Amino acid sequence: MTSQKKSATSSWRELASRIIKSEMAKRSLKYSDLSERLASLDTHQSADNLRNKINKGIMGADLFLQIMLVLNVTRLERENLIEILKEIGVNEDKFL
Repeated sequence: MTSQKKSATSSWRELASRIIKSEMAKRSLKYSDLSERLASLDTHQSADNLRNKINKGIMGADLFLQIMLVLNVTRLERENLIEILKEIGVNEDKFL
């Protein structure tokens, strides 16, 4: 894999990580709280496992969507996603 591809992959992982952390912070939730909420969907992840996956931004789309659901995220605004991508150094030309 080229370094450019790694960088692009890292950016998307960082975006996923920041989205989840931001939504958790808005709700003052800990990883243990998130683990309990996911268990209601029969998704069993320890708090430590969630922390590792979220910090690295490495998770399947299914887990990401389940997390969004249990956090009651009703919408992700494109402008907010672009702002985060800019913060992590992704060239704005890529969003057009």
